[in-house]
Amino acid sequence: MDQVYLLEDDESICELVQCTLDMRGIACKTFPTVKAFTAALDEGVPDVVLLDVMLGDGNGLDVLQAVKSRYPQVSVIMLSALGKETDKVRGLNAGADDYIAKPFGVLELVARVNAALRRSRKSGSVQKGSLILNTDTMTVTFRGKPLDLSNKEYQLLRYFMLHEGKVLARENILAEVWGYDGGETRTLDNYVARLRKMGLNFETVFGVGYKFIAD
Repeated sequence: MDQVYLLEDDESICELVQCTLDMRGIACKTFPTVKAFTAALDEGVPDVVLLDVMLGDGNGLDVLQAVKSRYPQVSVIMLSALGKETDKVRGLNAGADDYIAKPFGVLELVARVNAALRRSRKSGSVQKGSLILNTDTMTVTFRGKPLDLSNKEYQLLRYFMLHEGKVLARENILAEVWGYDGGETRTLDNYVARLRKMGLNFETVFGVGYKFIAD
């Protein structure tokens, strides 16, 4: 499921945005402080970030620059009562992908979030939680650190990431990643075991196969 983080100190706006996105199948986590948001970002990276500018314990533009310097692939949309043209230009020049002035309509918000998600899917990376796979360079980072993967480990992990949260049958995995058309092999189990040692979460579904769960 797509994941959105909202950094906003107005509780009523948090409830409105979270309810609106959840109803449309977009998971949304809200954070009232920069401290709480930063801690959550260390544990998992969302697809889109919504940022207020004026916050009780910080400035949204500073948070924007911190997010973009560490996770440049994450789309950031500013949500602010500062709605003048100069405010929007300042936010966009600071690295924001979009800027929505308050008060805003929920339909506009959903449309802009969906547009950001579409751009994210077209980019050269696949992201699930804090796991980021770059399809252009064939590199993977987990919690900000690179993983040393063989080509087959990369292909297997990519397949799991594209089907994150779904139970995948062993025979389907073998067919898609190895090209096997049948037969029993421990190859898949050995590769999953190696990926688990790197801290990745794979659930064994007995009699069926595996399910990958992003953190």
